[in-house]
Amino acid sequence: MDDERIPQGAPEASVPVAPERPRRRGRTTLLIACAAVLGAVAGVCTGYVVQADRKPTALPPLSLAVVAQAKGEGPEVAPRPQDGDLRKLLVPRPAGTQKAQAQQGWLNQYSFANGFTDPRWMFGQLAESGFRRATVEAWRRGQSMTEVQLIQFRDDTDSGSRKFLGGQQGYMGDSEWAGNGGVPLTGSGNGLVYVYDKPHTEAGYLPVYQARALAARGDIVMDIRLYDTRPIPEKTVMSLAKRQLERL
Repeated sequence: MDDERIPQGAPEASVPVAPERPRRRGRTTLLIACAAVLGAVAGVCTGYVVQADRKPTALPPLSLAVVAQAKGEGPEVAPRPQDGDLRKLLVPRPAGTQKAQAQQGWLNQYSFANGFTDPRWMFGQLAESGFRRATVEAWRRGQSMTEVQLIQFRDDTDSGSRKFLGGQQGYMGDSEWAGNGGVPLTGSGNGLVYVYDKPHTEAGYLPVYQARALAARGDIVMDIRLYDTRPIPEKTVMSLAKRQLERL
């Protein structure tokens, strides 16, 4: 889907939060489109999320009373990341790549939660963490695909982003996921890079190798996922993650 021109700070979908229940970890997004029958390559695998039909509506303009400015120079106020266009913080799509046939652009809370195996549970977790908005860009080169997500939270103390990051990193070491604890992402302070120990296999399809990078900077969490029909070098994930982190 083409990137929608959604106003900055667009509100999320207003869907009731379901009571918390036992967690079903991870996303439903490991859809294999890497090969046709008998192993003939047909496309690339993708972390796919369902786009909500409704478009987020713009917030009404703020109406503030005019206050006389005090004399003298006050402290310089740094611009908050959430005041800008989150899409502009995405790492540029590399030359020689093509836009993938996957979700692109804005994700509200409803559509983001639908990318997990238990959308109702994840919707509640996002609400507790103070989810504000998210954006995603995906590209492909040959039989490889890369998906970069930026997820932004409201809490200026960064507790929302740290809570979400910790939850995602908490299960990555399980054998059904990366199968290892990852390696630190240099310069992030809290980021980890995972190269999955084993490829995802399915009868009639080529094996799908995966890698993922997770880190938080301020109120934004970056989530990078790579898929390929060949093993993914750790340095490939690390290099992309560092470039994205620098833009935050």
